Amino acid sequence: MSAAAQAQLDHLVVAARTLDEGVTWCETTLGVAPGPGGEHALFGTHNRLLRLHSEPAPRAYLEIIAINPQTTPTRPAELKRWFDLDDPALQARLAQHGPQLVHWVASVPDIDAATAQLHALGLERGRVLTASRPSPQGLLQWRISVRDDGQRLFNGALPTLIQWGDAHPARSLPPSGLALHALSVGHPEARTLQAALGAAGLDTPVVRGPTALMAELDTPRGRVTLSSALAR
Repeated sequence: MSAAAQAQLDHLVVAARTLDEGVTWCETTLGVAPGPGGEHALFGTHNRLLRLHSEPAPRAYLEIIAINPQTTPTRPAELKRWFDLDDPALQARLAQHGPQLVHWVASVPDIDAATAQLHALGLERGRVLTASRPSPQGLLQWRISVRDDGQRLFNGALPTLIQWGDAHPARSLPPSGLALHALSVGHPEARTLQAALGAAGLDTPVVRGPTALMAELDTPRGRVTLSSALAR
């Protein structure tokens, strides 16, 4: 089975109040400038990307994302942006503490089957939407699970699910000097979350405790730990 046919980490999501703040955070914290990204018309957001070296997830990358103040989402106004970006509490934390790890996205070979498995557990990961954005390499297309209320669920510890089309953004990203050393997940409802990850085809262990998505990265500045603890 190819790597693309397995459920695995696709990317880490670092949210920022503005994309410029996200770029400055990346350069200061990780010691490297992020690569190019693009705009998401459906949600009115834009991003910058960096490739992450990871043997278990060879297409992994880090996304720095922010609301694009110059655009309006093309989806209905009553629907929220993805990753809780419209949540006032999260926006306040980003304003006070700066950019932070808030979520992760897992790629799955069959997103309809994976979301159905979660539904069977009583978990609504969200409708499967078709999205796209232009890139220098052509149009990137994907299907992604996003709730109408934009919630991440389990305070960001349950990943959003994605199924890519023919092209993947990591394919065109140059080496960044960043490597994913470890990814860990914690939550008070560890057993329920572990069952949910298993239903999606993921074997990431969940530790019982405070909600925390933690990523240890090897960077030009040494080992850096990103945590979603402030994003609760």
